[in-house]
Amino acid sequence: MKKAASAKQTASAKKAASAKQTASAKKAAAAKKAASAKETASAKKAASTKQTASARKAASKTSSAQKASKGAAAVKKAPAAKKVTVAPKKATARLKGTAPAKAVVHPPGDESPTALVRRARRINRELAEVFPYAHPELDFENPFQLVVATVLSAQTTDLRVNQTTPSLFATYPTPEDLAAANPEEVEEILRPCGFFRAKTKSVIGLSKALVEDFGGEVPGRLEDLVKLPGVGRKTAFVVLGNAFGRPGITVDTHFQRLVRRWRWTGETDPDKIEAAIGALFPKSDWTDLSHHVIWHGRRICHARKPACGACPIAPLCPAYGEGETDPEKAKKLLKYEKGGFPGQRLNPPQAYLDAGGKPAPPLGAG
Repeated sequence: MKKAASAKQTASAKKAASAKQTASAKKAAAAKKAASAKETASAKKAASTKQTASARKAASKTSSAQKASKGAAAVKKAPAAKKVTVAPKKATARLKGTAPAKAVVHPPGDESPTALVRRARRINRELAEVFPYAHPELDFENPFQLVVATVLSAQTTDLRVNQTTPSLFATYPTPEDLAAANPEEVEEILRPCGFFRAKTKSVIGLSKALVEDFGGEVPGRLEDLVKLPGVGRKTAFVVLGNAFGRPGITVDTHFQRLVRRWRWTGETDPDKIEAAIGALFPKSDWTDLSHHVIWHGRRICHARKPACGACPIAPLCPAYGEGETDPEKAKKLLKYEKGGFPGQRLNPPQAYLDAGGKPAPPLGAG
């Protein structure tokens, strides 16, 4: 009985020890497995961090290389700096800006409407000092002669007209005489002016209109003048301003070129140019302004080769440098009295002669 109990106890103890060992082994295995998993996770994390850092470093190098490449391309493509010609200093710095499109001033750029007006009037004042004797460059003694001479001046020079009209007015001194003239005889006189057939038709036609509609007198109103054959707004303003003392702006080819070159306006239509420039000046200045601009265009600021180096308003001109800037070379480009040559008129005003101007030679005088 005792022996059986002892055997039973021994078996029970062995079983308990075996179970304990098994549990201990399982616990150790689990711990080992957990440690292994932890090590694997750490390794993966370290590898991932290393790869990320490497990727970032590589991306940074690529970005730097791209930037350097773009910079090199930009340097390669960048155009050479344009040489800027600066006008010589006089009493003001070089100004920029564009003038109005209509009577209302709206200049783009950095020049305000007020600055544009001041610059434009400054240019006119300085031109008045340069050309104090500026006058219409057509010879005339009365409104009839002036309107006829102005019509004849289309597509030719005032000099050629002045050389031609003495014979015309000696033969046909009044509108009545010219209205009754033989067209072939008038054509022969006007042949040196060019387009003599069309001009003959115009001057005979306007003479007839003066006789029939205005009693042989040239009208002093714009709306009447433009009704005459061959007379447009430009011709009308020449007559009104110089024969009747009524202000007007004469928009001829010289005037158009210069006001755009000076950026007073960007308009190309003569009527719109007239409105734009008229807004910059008081009405009382219009006639003299026209003379100043036209004289400057004929003598200094030429269409193809402006004499920039001899220009009295160079510091005020945004187009300085378009022409010859060397003073000595520019002087050779000057025309008429500024270049020492005879002017356009055979019988110029005394003020012009007093200023050193020379009268033009008659037709056929060498």
